[in-house]
Amino acid sequence: MNQDQFPTFNPNNPLASPSPDLQPHLENTAIFVQPVGPAAKSSVRQQVLDRIIDKIREQDLLAKDYVEQYLRYKYRRNCKANTLKIAATSLVQFLSFFASKGNIVLEQLSREDIEAFVEDMQDRSLKPTTICIRLRNVYGFLRFLILEYTVLSWELMERKIKLQLPDRLPRAIDAQHIEQLLAVIDKPRDRALILLLLRTGMRIGELLNCKVHDVDLAEQKVLIYQSDKTCVGRAVYYSDDAHQALLGWLRVRDPLKQQLFYGWGANPLSYEAARSIFQKCLQKSGLQHNGYTLHCLRHTFATDLLNAKMPLECLRVLLGHSNLEITRRYARLSDKTREEEYFRAMQRILKGESNENDQCDS
Repeated sequence: MNQDQFPTFNPNNPLASPSPDLQPHLENTAIFVQPVGPAAKSSVRQQVLDRIIDKIREQDLLAKDYVEQYLRYKYRRNCKANTLKIAATSLVQFLSFFASKGNIVLEQLSREDIEAFVEDMQDRSLKPTTICIRLRNVYGFLRFLILEYTVLSWELMERKIKLQLPDRLPRAIDAQHIEQLLAVIDKPRDRALILLLLRTGMRIGELLNCKVHDVDLAEQKVLIYQSDKTCVGRAVYYSDDAHQALLGWLRVRDPLKQQLFYGWGANPLSYEAARSIFQKCLQKSGLQHNGYTLHCLRHTFATDLLNAKMPLECLRVLLGHSNLEITRRYARLSDKTREEEYFRAMQRILKGESNENDQCDS
Protein backbone atom coordinates (compact mmCIF):
# COMPACT_ATOMS: atom_id res chain seq x y z
CA MET A 1 0.00 0.00 0.00
CA ASN A 2 1.36 3.39 -1.02
CA GLN A 3 1.89 6.25 1.44
CA ASP A 4 -0.93 8.30 -0.07
CA GLN A 5 -3.38 5.51 0.66
CA PHE A 6 -2.95 5.63 4.41
CA PRO A 7 -5.44 8.46 5.03
CA THR A 8 -8.23 6.41 3.45
CA PHE A 9 -7.79 3.59 5.94
CA ASN A 10 -9.53 3.96 9.29
CA PRO A 11 -8.06 1.46 11.77
CA ASN A 12 -11.07 1.88 14.07
CA ASN A 13 -13.45 0.91 11.26
CA PRO A 14 -11.67 -1.12 8.54
CA LEU A 15 -14.92 -1.75 6.66
CA ALA A 16 -15.48 1.93 5.99
CA SER A 17 -14.12 3.01 2.57
CA PRO A 18 -11.26 0.47 2.37
CA SER A 19 -8.49 1.11 -0.08
CA PRO A 20 -8.50 -0.95 -3.30
CA ASP A 21 -5.35 -2.78 -2.23
CA LEU A 22 -7.07 -4.02 0.93
CA GLN A 23 -10.39 -4.98 -0.65
CA PRO A 24 -9.42 -8.53 -1.72
CA HIS A 25 -8.04 -9.30 1.70
CA LEU A 26 -11.08 -7.94 3.50
CA GLU A 27 -13.44 -10.08 1.42
CA ASN A 28 -11.82 -13.27 2.68
CA THR A 29 -10.93 -12.12 6.19
CA ALA A 30 -13.12 -12.28 9.24
CA ILE A 31 -13.31 -8.94 11.01
CA PHE A 32 -13.40 -9.06 14.77
CA VAL A 33 -15.05 -6.02 16.25
CA GLN A 34 -14.26 -5.22 19.86
CA PRO A 35 -17.54 -5.27 21.76
CA VAL A 36 -18.46 -1.97 23.39
CA GLY A 37 -18.99 -2.36 27.13
CA PRO A 38 -21.84 -0.75 29.05
CA ALA A 39 -21.52 2.91 29.87
CA ALA A 40 -19.85 3.62 33.18
CA LYS A 41 -22.35 4.05 36.00
CA SER A 42 -22.63 7.64 37.13
CA SER A 43 -21.69 8.51 40.69
CA VAL A 44 -24.21 9.19 43.43
CA ARG A 45 -23.33 12.90 43.28
CA GLN A 46 -23.92 12.95 39.53
CA GLN A 47 -27.28 11.21 39.93
CA VAL A 48 -28.33 13.68 42.62
CA LEU A 49 -27.25 16.64 40.47
CA ASP A 50 -29.19 15.31 37.47
CA ARG A 51 -32.36 14.85 39.54
CA ILE A 52 -32.08 18.33 41.02
CA ILE A 53 -31.55 19.97 37.64
CA ASP A 54 -34.43 18.02 36.09
CA LYS A 55 -36.78 19.29 38.82
CA ILE A 56 -35.57 22.85 38.42
CA ARG A 57 -36.08 22.74 34.64
CA GLU A 58 -39.69 21.66 35.18
CA GLN A 59 -40.42 24.72 37.34
CA ASP A 60 -41.36 28.21 36.26
CA LEU A 61 -38.43 29.62 38.21
CA LEU A 62 -36.78 32.97 37.69
CA ALA A 63 -33.12 32.71 36.53
CA LYS A 64 -33.19 28.91 36.59
CA ASP A 65 -30.43 28.74 33.94
CA TYR A 66 -28.15 30.59 36.34
CA VAL A 67 -29.14 28.22 39.14
CA GLU A 68 -28.23 25.23 36.99
CA GLN A 69 -24.83 26.71 36.17
CA TYR A 70 -24.20 27.46 39.85
CA LEU A 71 -25.05 23.91 40.90
CA ARG A 72 -22.73 22.52 38.21
CA TYR A 73 -20.03 24.86 39.53
CA LYS A 74 -20.49 23.48 43.04
CA TYR A 75 -20.42 19.95 41.65
CA ARG A 76 -17.08 20.66 39.96
CA ARG A 77 -15.78 21.90 43.31
CA ASN A 78 -16.51 18.39 44.65
CA CYS A 79 -19.33 19.45 46.97
CA LYS A 80 -21.23 16.57 48.53
CA ALA A 81 -24.63 15.44 47.32
CA ASN A 82 -26.34 16.80 50.43
CA THR A 83 -24.63 20.18 49.92
CA LEU A 84 -26.06 20.33 46.39
CA LYS A 85 -29.54 19.53 47.70
CA ILE A 86 -29.39 22.23 50.36
CA ALA A 87 -28.09 24.80 47.87
CA ALA A 88 -30.87 24.00 45.40
CA THR A 89 -33.55 24.21 48.09
CA SER A 90 -32.22 27.55 49.33
CA LEU A 91 -32.09 29.12 45.87
CA VAL A 92 -35.52 27.85 44.80
CA GLN A 93 -37.05 29.33 47.95
CA PHE A 94 -35.21 32.63 47.54
CA LEU A 95 -35.96 33.12 43.84
CA SER A 96 -39.60 32.08 44.31
CA PHE A 97 -39.95 34.65 47.10
CA PHE A 98 -38.20 37.29 44.97
CA ALA A 99 -40.55 36.64 42.04
CA SER A 100 -43.62 36.67 44.30
CA LYS A 101 -42.89 40.36 45.01
CA GLY A 102 -43.46 41.24 41.35
CA ASN A 103 -39.83 41.08 40.18
CA ILE A 104 -39.33 39.69 36.69
CA VAL A 105 -35.56 39.99 36.18
CA LEU A 106 -32.71 39.19 38.53
CA GLU A 107 -31.06 42.55 37.85
CA GLN A 108 -33.77 44.15 40.03
CA LEU A 109 -32.36 42.46 43.14
CA SER A 110 -31.41 44.76 46.03
CA ARG A 111 -30.28 44.42 49.61
CA GLU A 112 -33.83 45.17 50.71
CA ASP A 113 -35.02 42.02 48.89
CA ILE A 114 -32.53 39.89 50.82
CA GLU A 115 -33.62 41.50 54.09
CA ALA A 116 -37.26 40.80 53.23
CA PHE A 117 -36.40 37.15 52.52
CA VAL A 118 -34.75 36.81 55.94
CA GLU A 119 -37.76 38.40 57.65
CA ASP A 120 -40.10 36.04 55.78
CA MET A 121 -38.13 33.02 57.03
CA GLN A 122 -38.24 34.38 60.56
CA ASP A 123 -42.01 34.91 60.27
CA ARG A 124 -42.31 31.26 59.28
CA SER A 125 -40.46 30.34 62.51
CA LEU A 126 -37.48 28.75 60.82
CA LYS A 127 -34.58 28.05 63.14
CA PRO A 128 -31.78 30.63 63.09
CA THR A 129 -29.29 27.99 61.93
CA THR A 130 -31.57 27.09 59.00
CA ILE A 131 -31.92 30.76 58.05
CA CYS A 132 -28.13 31.18 58.14
CA ILE A 133 -27.67 28.18 55.84
CA ARG A 134 -30.23 29.57 53.37
CA LEU A 135 -28.59 33.00 53.52
CA ARG A 136 -25.10 31.57 53.01
CA ASN A 137 -26.25 29.77 49.87
CA VAL A 138 -27.92 32.91 48.54
CA TYR A 139 -24.74 34.93 48.98
CA GLY A 140 -22.70 32.16 47.38
CA PHE A 141 -25.02 32.25 44.37
CA LEU A 142 -24.85 36.05 44.11
CA ARG A 143 -21.05 36.01 44.32
CA PHE A 144 -20.95 33.44 41.52
CA LEU A 145 -23.19 35.60 39.31
CA ILE A 146 -21.10 38.72 39.96
CA LEU A 147 -17.79 37.04 39.17
CA GLU A 148 -18.91 34.88 36.24
CA TYR A 149 -21.63 36.89 34.52
CA THR A 150 -21.46 40.43 35.98
CA VAL A 151 -25.26 40.62 36.00
CA LEU A 152 -25.38 42.06 39.52
CA SER A 153 -23.59 44.80 41.40
CA TRP A 154 -20.82 44.02 43.86
CA GLU A 155 -22.60 46.31 46.33
CA LEU A 156 -24.84 43.35 47.23
CA MET A 157 -21.84 41.65 48.82
CA GLU A 158 -20.99 44.64 51.01
CA ARG A 159 -22.36 44.73 54.56
CA LYS A 160 -23.77 41.23 54.36
CA ILE A 161 -26.81 40.44 56.45
CA LYS A 162 -25.76 38.31 59.41
CA LEU A 163 -27.77 36.65 62.15
CA GLN A 164 -26.54 36.21 65.68
CA LEU A 165 -26.75 32.52 66.51
CA PRO A 166 -27.25 31.15 70.02
CA ASP A 167 -24.00 29.77 71.41
CA ARG A 168 -25.33 26.66 73.09
CA LEU A 169 -23.27 24.32 75.20
CA PRO A 170 -22.79 20.78 73.86
CA ARG A 171 -24.92 18.30 75.77
CA ALA A 172 -23.12 15.37 77.37
CA ILE A 173 -24.75 12.32 78.96
CA ASP A 174 -24.43 12.07 82.74
CA ALA A 175 -21.98 9.43 83.95
CA GLN A 176 -24.72 7.65 85.89
CA HIS A 177 -26.92 7.56 82.81
CA ILE A 178 -24.07 6.12 80.73
CA GLU A 179 -23.88 3.24 83.21
CA GLN A 180 -27.65 2.72 82.98
CA LEU A 181 -27.49 2.75 79.20
CA LEU A 182 -24.63 0.31 78.81
CA ALA A 183 -26.13 -2.07 81.37
CA VAL A 184 -29.16 -2.83 79.18
CA ILE A 185 -27.43 -3.28 75.79
CA ASP A 186 -27.12 -7.00 75.14
CA LYS A 187 -27.10 -7.28 71.33
CA PRO A 188 -23.50 -7.47 70.01
CA ARG A 189 -24.16 -5.08 67.12
CA ASP A 190 -25.88 -2.46 69.25
CA ARG A 191 -23.24 -2.60 71.98
CA ALA A 192 -20.39 -2.25 69.47
CA LEU A 193 -22.13 0.63 67.68
CA ILE A 194 -22.82 2.68 70.81
CA LEU A 195 -19.50 2.01 72.52
CA LEU A 196 -17.52 2.92 69.41
CA LEU A 197 -19.37 6.23 69.18
CA LEU A 198 -18.83 6.86 72.89
CA ARG A 199 -15.13 5.94 72.97
CA THR A 200 -13.93 7.33 69.61
CA GLY A 201 -15.97 10.54 69.31
CA MET A 202 -16.71 9.69 65.68
CA ARG A 203 -19.63 11.36 63.96
CA ILE A 204 -22.41 8.88 63.29
CA GLY A 205 -21.98 9.25 59.53
CA GLU A 206 -18.27 8.47 59.82
CA LEU A 207 -18.92 5.26 61.72
CA LEU A 208 -21.69 4.12 59.40
CA ASN A 209 -19.37 4.63 56.38
CA CYS A 210 -16.60 2.66 58.09
CA LYS A 211 -15.53 -0.63 56.48
CA VAL A 212 -14.04 -3.64 58.25
CA HIS A 213 -10.59 -3.03 56.77
CA ASP A 214 -10.60 0.51 58.23
CA VAL A 215 -10.29 -1.01 61.72
CA ASP A 216 -6.89 -1.92 63.16
CA LEU A 217 -7.64 -4.41 65.94
CA ALA A 218 -4.02 -4.69 67.05
CA GLU A 219 -3.68 -0.96 67.71
CA GLN A 220 -7.35 -0.38 68.60
CA LYS A 221 -7.55 2.28 65.94
CA VAL A 222 -10.03 3.31 63.23
CA LEU A 223 -8.90 5.13 60.09
CA ILE A 224 -11.32 7.75 58.80
CA TYR A 225 -10.11 8.44 55.28
CA GLN A 226 -12.48 11.36 54.80
CA SER A 227 -14.24 13.22 57.55
CA ASP A 228 -18.02 13.32 57.27
CA LYS A 229 -17.98 17.10 57.69
CA THR A 230 -14.55 18.57 56.94
CA CYS A 231 -13.42 16.00 54.31
CA VAL A 232 -10.10 15.71 56.19
CA GLY A 233 -8.91 12.25 57.17
CA ARG A 234 -7.77 11.28 60.66
CA ALA A 235 -7.20 8.31 62.97
CA VAL A 236 -9.21 7.71 66.14
CA TYR A 237 -8.66 5.21 68.93
CA TYR A 238 -11.00 3.16 71.08
CA SER A 239 -10.85 1.83 74.62
CA ASP A 240 -10.73 -1.73 75.95
CA ASP A 241 -14.47 -1.96 76.60
CA ALA A 242 -15.20 -0.84 73.03
CA HIS A 243 -12.59 -3.35 71.82
CA GLN A 244 -14.38 -6.22 73.57
CA ALA A 245 -17.73 -5.08 72.19
CA LEU A 246 -16.26 -4.87 68.68
CA LEU A 247 -14.79 -8.38 68.92
CA GLY A 248 -18.17 -9.67 70.02
CA TRP A 249 -19.80 -8.11 66.96
CA LEU A 250 -17.10 -9.37 64.57
CA ARG A 251 -17.69 -12.94 65.76
CA VAL A 252 -21.36 -12.92 64.70
CA ARG A 253 -21.53 -10.48 61.78
CA ASP A 254 -21.66 -11.61 58.13
CA PRO A 255 -17.97 -11.90 57.07
CA LEU A 256 -18.88 -11.26 53.44
CA LYS A 257 -20.09 -7.71 54.17
CA GLN A 258 -17.57 -4.92 53.67
CA GLN A 259 -19.35 -2.38 55.87
CA LEU A 260 -18.62 -2.67 59.58
CA PHE A 261 -22.30 -2.00 60.30
CA TYR A 262 -24.50 -2.99 57.38
CA GLY A 263 -28.12 -2.72 56.40
CA TRP A 264 -29.95 -4.47 53.59
CA GLY A 265 -27.77 -5.90 50.83
CA ALA A 266 -24.40 -4.21 50.51
CA ASN A 267 -25.63 -0.90 51.89
CA PRO A 268 -24.32 0.53 55.17
CA LEU A 269 -26.63 0.81 58.13
CA SER A 270 -28.75 3.93 57.67
CA TYR A 271 -28.80 6.86 60.07
CA GLU A 272 -32.49 6.25 60.83
CA ALA A 273 -31.74 2.62 61.72
CA ALA A 274 -28.88 3.68 64.02
CA ARG A 275 -31.10 6.32 65.62
CA SER A 276 -33.81 3.71 66.18
CA ILE A 277 -31.29 1.39 67.87
CA PHE A 278 -30.23 4.18 70.23
CA GLN A 279 -33.81 5.18 71.05
CA LYS A 280 -34.72 1.57 71.90
CA CYS A 281 -31.72 1.37 74.22
CA LEU A 282 -32.77 4.62 75.90
CA GLN A 283 -36.30 3.28 76.42
CA LYS A 284 -34.96 0.03 77.85
CA SER A 285 -32.81 1.96 80.33
CA GLY A 286 -35.59 4.39 81.26
CA LEU A 287 -33.78 7.40 79.77
CA GLN A 288 -36.13 8.09 76.85
CA HIS A 289 -37.35 11.40 78.32
CA ASN A 290 -33.93 12.96 78.90
CA GLY A 291 -33.55 14.35 75.40
CA TYR A 292 -30.39 12.42 74.55
CA THR A 293 -29.43 11.92 70.89
CA LEU A 294 -26.76 9.91 69.13
CA HIS A 295 -24.63 13.05 68.85
CA CYS A 296 -24.62 13.32 72.65
CA LEU A 297 -22.27 10.33 72.66
CA ARG A 298 -19.70 12.45 70.81
CA HIS A 299 -20.21 15.31 73.28
CA THR A 300 -19.75 12.86 76.16
CA PHE A 301 -16.50 11.58 74.65
CA ALA A 302 -15.10 15.11 74.43
CA THR A 303 -16.26 16.07 77.92
CA ASP A 304 -14.77 12.96 79.52
CA LEU A 305 -11.38 13.50 77.88
CA LEU A 306 -11.24 17.14 78.92
CA ASN A 307 -12.07 16.17 82.48
CA ALA A 308 -9.17 13.70 82.27
CA LYS A 309 -6.87 16.66 81.42
CA MET A 310 -6.41 15.95 77.71
CA PRO A 311 -4.95 19.04 75.92
CA LEU A 312 -7.42 20.92 73.74
CA GLU A 313 -5.24 20.65 70.62
CA CYS A 314 -5.04 16.88 70.93
CA LEU A 315 -8.80 16.65 71.42
CA ARG A 316 -9.35 18.89 68.40
CA VAL A 317 -7.53 16.41 66.16
CA LEU A 318 -9.41 13.42 67.57
CA LEU A 319 -12.76 15.15 67.02
CA GLY A 320 -11.82 16.28 63.51
CA HIS A 321 -12.49 19.95 64.22
CA SER A 322 -10.95 22.42 61.78
CA ASN A 323 -11.04 25.23 64.35
CA LEU A 324 -9.81 25.08 67.94
CA GLU A 325 -12.58 27.48 69.00
CA ILE A 326 -15.15 24.77 68.23
CA THR A 327 -13.35 22.38 70.56
CA ARG A 328 -13.04 25.10 73.19
CA ARG A 329 -16.83 24.96 73.74
CA TYR A 330 -16.31 21.76 75.70
CA ALA A 331 -13.98 23.57 78.07
CA ARG A 332 -16.90 25.82 79.04
CA LEU A 333 -18.97 22.73 79.67
CA SER A 334 -16.49 20.75 81.76
CA ASP A 335 -13.62 22.71 83.22
CA LYS A 336 -12.88 20.75 86.41
CA THR A 337 -10.17 23.20 87.42
CA ARG A 338 -12.64 26.09 87.42
CA GLU A 339 -15.17 23.96 89.27
CA GLU A 340 -12.67 23.03 91.97
CA GLU A 341 -11.56 26.65 92.36
CA TYR A 342 -15.16 27.76 92.78
CA PHE A 343 -15.96 25.29 95.56
CA ARG A 344 -12.64 25.97 97.29
CA ALA A 345 -13.41 29.71 97.30
CA MET A 346 -17.01 29.10 98.39
CA GLN A 347 -15.83 27.02 101.33
CA ARG A 348 -13.67 29.92 102.48
CA ILE A 349 -16.64 32.28 102.19
CA LEU A 350 -18.93 29.97 104.17
CA LYS A 351 -16.30 29.61 106.87
CA GLY A 352 -15.86 33.39 107.03
CA GLU A 353 -12.24 33.16 105.91
CA SER A 354 -12.50 35.64 103.05
CA ASN A 355 -11.71 39.34 103.57
CA GLU A 356 -11.31 42.52 101.59
CA ASN A 357 -7.58 41.94 101.23
CA ASP A 358 -8.08 38.74 99.20
CA GLN A 359 -6.65 39.10 95.72
CA CYS A 360 -8.79 38.41 92.70
CA ASP A 361 -8.27 38.72 88.99
CA SER A 362 -9.95 41.67 87.33
